[in-house]
Amino acid sequence: MENDACNNGSAKCNGVGSAARHVAMLVTPGMGHLIPLAELAKRLAARHGVTSTLLTFASTASATQREFLASLPAAIESVSLPPVDLSDLPHDAGIETRMSEECVRLVPALTEVLARLRETRRLVAFVADLFGADSFDAARDAGVPRRYLFFPSNLHALTLLLHLPELDVSIPGEFRDLAEPVRLPGCVPIPGPDILMPLQDKSKACYKWMVHHGRRYCDAEAILVNSFEAVEPEAAKVLRHPKPGRPPVYPIGPLTQTHCADADSAAAPPSPRSACLDWLDRQPAKSVIFVSFGSGGALPMDHMRELALGMELSGQRFLWVVRSPSDEGEVSANYYDAETKKNPFSYLPEGFVERTKEVGLLVPSWAPQTKVLAHQATGGFLTHCGWNSVLESLVHGVPMVAWPLFAEQRQNAVMLTEGVGAAIRVPEAKGKEKIAAVVRELMVGEGRGAAVRAKVAELHKAAIDGLRDGGAATSALDEVVDKWTGAEK
Repeated sequence: MENDACNNGSAKCNGVGSAARHVAMLVTPGMGHLIPLAELAKRLAARHGVTSTLLTFASTASATQREFLASLPAAIESVSLPPVDLSDLPHDAGIETRMSEECVRLVPALTEVLARLRETRRLVAFVADLFGADSFDAARDAGVPRRYLFFPSNLHALTLLLHLPELDVSIPGEFRDLAEPVRLPGCVPIPGPDILMPLQDKSKACYKWMVHHGRRYCDAEAILVNSFEAVEPEAAKVLRHPKPGRPPVYPIGPLTQTHCADADSAAAPPSPRSACLDWLDRQPAKSVIFVSFGSGGALPMDHMRELALGMELSGQRFLWVVRSPSDEGEVSANYYDAETKKNPFSYLPEGFVERTKEVGLLVPSWAPQTKVLAHQATGGFLTHCGWNSVLESLVHGVPMVAWPLFAEQRQNAVMLTEGVGAAIRVPEAKGKEKIAAVVRELMVGEGRGAAVRAKVAELHKAAIDGLRDGGAATSALDEVVDKWTGAEK
């Protein structure tokens, strides 16, 4: 649907006229942050004629990112901010710490960039994502009239971070040691060990940064969230009601990756179709489970082997994006670089590839995830529960097996399995028999598997309806954009 809006509305996608309202968007590192913000920019261009500049960090100036940015419509520009020296940080500094420090150290340079944008564009708003709230200082100093937070995850995670400053005081010990789950307004109770990974050790800098971000979120004029009401209805109900000191919250999702071509690309030769899609063409409808841990995830070697044996034991058809196992147990090993460094198939159990060649396809490093999930042969998704992947699965009506790795993924898994009922979680002990049982239940089970499949079909419809004209997500974004008329004066 978004494709059609972009492709058929070329005048809006490409019209960068001098009177067009313009938005600057700060993208902290990670394709999982870039993709939804780029989709927001596409939607603003297609529906409202608003142009955008995506401001990216030098630390993630990869070939993958450059190719992605080059593919965006002409209404969306990009600027790479200057490099920042982070050599003084400890070698084991967390991803969240590195992103937060980079943002703070970029404030002077960002202020200059925004000031120059104001000279050449009708700059009506600045949007920062979840690790970029300190950049509000740059937007204020540059005279940008409106400042928004874009939260690429869900309402549960947002609720936790908004409450984190008070939880920091009321919970003296570690979350992982709590005897009772954390209960927040409108949210599924979250067991302590499943709370966001960067909050699991209060002595670390990343924890202190997250508390800081929770405070700074309240400096936003409003918070735009990449979620939708049907997937977390009680949290949406709570956040819909105004609360003193908390910005208004607008669920504008699902924002998932689309391929919006501009007019100049119409004559370009089509890219080769991925071989895995040809393989899917030969499989029965809804018979294949897609196995992928996102662009940043890697499994420890023992889990990788058990997963292989579990898939074989399940008897189900599978398409698996295989990466080399994580080094020294670091499950986020690929966060800054998704390309696997060695032949990943060499780590699989002996004889596995040969034994499963009739029912499984192994793909190294990467597959076109949105196209795989959209394919009629795909009937399930074994996922790390990164929020972008979850939304893509729901948009295409694909039920999930939850195998969370890092960041907010364990918390997402609780919400999906114990809350809305859109997934079945693999037990903590990752044995092949348990993996096989969960996969079979999701794909062909008549009990919980059938319930999950039915719930995901319902959520699929709600997600699509929300994006239609007059739908909840579309109306929420319309309400935000309506405030921008005359905002720069």
